[in-house]
Amino acid sequence: MNERNESAFLEYFGDTPKLRFLDFLIGNHFFDFNMTDLARESSISYNSLKEFFEDFHEKGIVVKTRRVGKSDMYKLNTDNDFVKELIKFAWSLTKKDLGLEDKKEIVAS
Repeated sequence: MNERNESAFLEYFGDTPKLRFLDFLIGNHFFDFNMTDLARESSISYNSLKEFFEDFHEKGIVVKTRRVGKSDMYKLNTDNDFVKELIKFAWSLTKKDLGLEDKKEIVAS
């Protein structure tokens, strides 16, 4: 893997706030988070998140799940076809990075 221990997804496509955000959500797609936690856990600034978050929400990449106190909670929209393919793609990059891409063919034989 790479020296900075970043995901295969970031290693292949670069380390930008949007990609870091998507990478975090892909790895944590079972959970919901408020915007402050999304920014912190994605290692991006809150202001950077605000720049593109509404666009991701409007496109259905993230969905609001509930409200906790004064905070809206959001998660990756795993019902969205684009997101489903993105998760599969990120997983295939990880398998390739780990040298596991041919294992399925060997097992299937």
